[in-house]
Amino acid sequence: MKPPTLPVLPTGRRLLYWLLGVAVLTALGWAIVGDISPAPPRSLAMTTGVPDGAYHRFGERYQEILRANGIRLELQPSSGGVENLQRLNEGKVSVGFVQGGTGLLAQDPDAPPEATPLRSLATVAFEPVWIFSTALDLSSGLGPLAGKRIAVGVPGSGNFKVATELLAVYGVTDGGPPATRFVSEGGMAAADLLARGEVDAAIMIAAPEAPAVQRLLADSSVRLASLDHVQGLARRFPFFQPVSLKRGSVDPKRDLPPQDIQLLATTANLVVRDELHPALAYLLLEAARQVHRQPSIISRPGEFPSPTGTDFPLSTQAERYFKNGRPFLQNYLPFWAANYAQRLLLLLVPLAAILVPLVRVLPELIGWRRRSRLYRRYGELKFLEQDLASRKLDDQERREARAQLDRIEEEVVQTKFPLDFTDRVYTLRQHVDYVRAQLRRQSEPDAKD
Repeated sequence: MKPPTLPVLPTGRRLLYWLLGVAVLTALGWAIVGDISPAPPRSLAMTTGVPDGAYHRFGERYQEILRANGIRLELQPSSGGVENLQRLNEGKVSVGFVQGGTGLLAQDPDAPPEATPLRSLATVAFEPVWIFSTALDLSSGLGPLAGKRIAVGVPGSGNFKVATELLAVYGVTDGGPPATRFVSEGGMAAADLLARGEVDAAIMIAAPEAPAVQRLLADSSVRLASLDHVQGLARRFPFFQPVSLKRGSVDPKRDLPPQDIQLLATTANLVVRDELHPALAYLLLEAARQVHRQPSIISRPGEFPSPTGTDFPLSTQAERYFKNGRPFLQNYLPFWAANYAQRLLLLLVPLAAILVPLVRVLPELIGWRRRSRLYRRYGELKFLEQDLASRKLDDQERREARAQLDRIEEEVVQTKFPLDFTDRVYTLRQHVDYVRAQLRRQSEPDAKD
């Protein structure tokens, strides 16, 4: 009775199976990585502000930086921070500028901070409250604006919301008494009205780079109010802080302003939705650094972007960015190359954790497999030898036994074994010759007969 033998796959087929296994594992791993860390989208929507405002100008500079990194940034103008906040909450855009305080005023004070789907990447600029007039002395407060025509910004904008609340502190409300008129204009439109004398004052909450602010600061016929109450108002409105516009900072040649101006200022927040791809968050932070790190007439070099004074919880990426800088690979590789390398590492690290221990035991596994080949042949020989010892084989069985011995010897000769297996291989071949000799002795009586 011949013992069962296991088929041996050809070397080429074994190699093909190995390659297929590696390909399947790689594809499966890449699919898992795609779920854990998908590739960033190629386009992004940003809500900015009025087309002639500082927010939109900032957005245009962000657009150039992201375009250089292969990302298309779609800019969507708006009436200001309030509309930007609404678009972000509704998920119509992924990133936008929100005026400091706008987010705080809109949040439910009883809700935990994490309840909002919005996260701040940074504050990027001071936004002072610019109170311009042609003849009024407002240093002691905004009370003299009662009964006047005041440009307070477009309804729905952060400018409108904060300006009307600030006026209300001094008892100045639309309609009076006395008959006060709030004019719903902002930006360059409000500057034009003030220059033509069609309003008595204009309240603008904007970065110094805003074209309307630049125009009115350069107009020596327009007075910029320096409030005596900035410290007290900053306590009343926690999103405000006092800042100083130094004498001559606008135009030293013309001595503008002619004295230090005390201003209230909030900050512009760069806000994103919490599902924004982390790679894009880092890219936006790097763009913010390039756009806002330069000094202005009211900020020092490197003061922005900043992780402090945000309306919303700081994003995880922003916390890491301000602590450690941008991701290591982005310091040496282009954006897309760094992103693909990072995703590849995410695949390779767990694979390495599996493969390194496997490589250590691989020699033992290979040695065990080689020994098993020899032992399997020894098992066949032992079975055949016992069969010869227990009974006399007929001619057909002896032919089959010889063929089996030839096959065992051929397989051993064709199989490559390491040098430390040489003695075992020769021992096996000697054992094959010994069983052949037994077959010959068993067949000799038949030949004599």
